[in-house]
Amino acid sequence: MHPIRKRFGQHFLCDQAVIDQIVAAINPKPSEQIVEIGPGLGALTLPVLAKAQRMDAIEIDRDAIAALSVSALSVGELNIHESDILKFELSSIRRDDQLLRLIGNLPYNISTPLIFKLIEQRQHFLDMHFMLQKEVVDRMAASPDTADYGRLTVMLAPWLKIEPLFDIGPQAFRPPPKVMSTVVRLTPHTHPPFIIKDHETYARIVAAAFSQRRKTLRNALRTIMTAEQIESAGVDPGLRAEVLPPQSFAALAEQLH
Repeated sequence: MHPIRKRFGQHFLCDQAVIDQIVAAINPKPSEQIVEIGPGLGALTLPVLAKAQRMDAIEIDRDAIAALSVSALSVGELNIHESDILKFELSSIRRDDQLLRLIGNLPYNISTPLIFKLIEQRQHFLDMHFMLQKEVVDRMAASPDTADYGRLTVMLAPWLKIEPLFDIGPQAFRPPPKVMSTVVRLTPHTHPPFIIKDHETYARIVAAAFSQRRKTLRNALRTIMTAEQIESAGVDPGLRAEVLPPQSFAALAEQLH
């Protein structure tokens, strides 16, 4: 049995019904270039490879790579790249002009920074199907004026369409995690819902606004913007960040910029 590497955040999927449900959601085809992040022992890799016939995968665990290389021989062509995904440029493995389809059961300890790294490379992707911690997906897909709405929601909104697909319980993994998981589809916007002229200013406004989410914008942004500037952006300075749609943060950033 393959040892569990805690430092890699490994939880191996072992429920066949869940695997089948994920493969159906991905709907892989031979004409597509599919890339799996963290394939582990191949629970998802092998059934996807059987349909796609050819795949790439990025894995950091050498023992898992050795085992998966053998398992995949009779299924299809699997190109495994030994690397830390946070340091890997996925654009380097694109074939021709084909956009990548990313899949994976992402390690929960790196999921948020990884998604932001992928956003920087979004022009190379068609879509992404990931299994993430449920509470992270809830925050990603939240609506304004709800408990889950916050900085993560607003920072992803300009770049990705977020579709939670279904939840998965801990019993589907070995070892079982202490949290629920969710499979989510992330699709880069073909036409952004609003324009961000200065990304650093947008991030600065969002971080400050949500640093103390119960404060009004007048107070939360007082070291960055005056109440008059907030009003000039078309936003009521007496509102709290948690009730504003992402477009309002873009308007604030444009006003400050």
